[in-house]
Formats: sequence, C-alpha cells, structure tokens
Amino acid sequence: MKELDLLKKDWNKNDNYPKFSEQEIYAMLHKNSSSTVKWIFIISILELSFGLVLGIILSFTKFDIENTEFLKTIGVYNYYEAFVGVLYVVVVYFIIRFYLMYKKVSTTDNTKQLMTNILKARKTVQNYILFNLIAFAVGFVPFFSYVLKISADKASLETTGKLVEISTKGYILTFLLILVITGIFTAIIWFVYKLLYGFLLKKLKRNFEELKKIDL
Repeated sequence: MKELDLLKKDWNKNDNYPKFSEQEIYAMLHKNSSSTVKWIFIISILELSFGLVLGIILSFTKFDIENTEFLKTIGVYNYYEAFVGVLYVVVVYFIIRFYLMYKKVSTTDNTKQLMTNILKARKTVQNYILFNLIAFAVGFVPFFSYVLKISADKASLETTGKLVEISTKGYILTFLLILVITGIFTAIIWFVYKLLYGFLLKKLKRNFEELKKIDL
C-alpha cells in the first residue's frame, strides 16, 4: 500500500500530477489483495510442511521412540494419534479455504465483491489462528494433567511401594500450574501467528478501507 499512499501525497502536493481513475486505483488494490491472500496460502502450506518434515525427522530419533512407548504405557497413544489426525485434517481444510479465497479474490471484477471477499479472507485467517490456539490449549491441558498424574503415581510406587494420594491443595496448585504453563505457550504461539499473518491481515484491512472510499 506504500505506492497508493505516495500517489495520494503527490495528488495533494502537485496539481499537475496525472490523476488516476477509480478503475486504476481499484486495479492496484485488487492486485495487492490477491498477492496478500496468495502469501497467506503459501505461509499456511509452509507451516504444514514444516510440521510434517519435523515429524518425519523426529520419527527417526530415540526421543520419538521413547515418547511413543511412554504414551502406549499410560494408555493414551491412540487418543494422541486421533487428536493429531483430526488436527491435520482441519489444517488441510483451512489451506483449501485459503486457496479458494485466493482464486475468488483474483477473479473478482467489482468493488463490492472484492470487499466481501477480503472480509471473508480475513475472517478465515482469524478462525484458523483461533482454531490452532484452542486446539493446543484443549489438547495440552488434559493430556499434560494426565501425564503428570501417571508420572506421580509411578514415582510414588517406586519410592514407597504404594500410591500416595495427592491432597486437594496439591491438585489445585498443580492445575493452576498447568493453566499458567498452557497460557504461556498459547501466548507464544499467538505471537508467532501474529508475526506470520498479522502484517498480511493489516494489508487486507487497509485495502478494504480504501475500497470503501471508492465505493462511496
């Protein structure tokens, strides 16, 4: 949008500067919006690819083998696999939505429809970010709580030979600790998404505001 801002300044400073028609400004905003949605699609593809590649790399490490065995031992491995599977399905769904939004924005031929598609694109990205944050929190809290409980039971059996009941206060403190840790990691993920998609969403919002001026 820097080009459009510069054009506006020149219009105000120099009466001899060639005037651009609404159609030409629309074309500039259209191209900019299409490019922005395309980058949203590309980043989402890279994000998914990074997760897949990282998973493949980790699958050859001792850490992954030990982690898989631990999950099987405590009886949550199938739930973990199902959760990850659903997560990938939803992410792929959003990537398809991003692609379809890119095609819609690219082929739009009127101001009102472009404004509508920009709003839909922004909403889709916001829903994608929200889904990932909620999925992390929903998956992390019960899973980590269960892992801590099983680990505590194993530790008590190994040290005392019997299960030691945790006090109500201990449960509350542990749960609060889990919530704090979850909040911290969720905030970190949100910040990463803010860096990845925030700038692009702002560009779409600026384009929308400029299109509103044309449509008035």
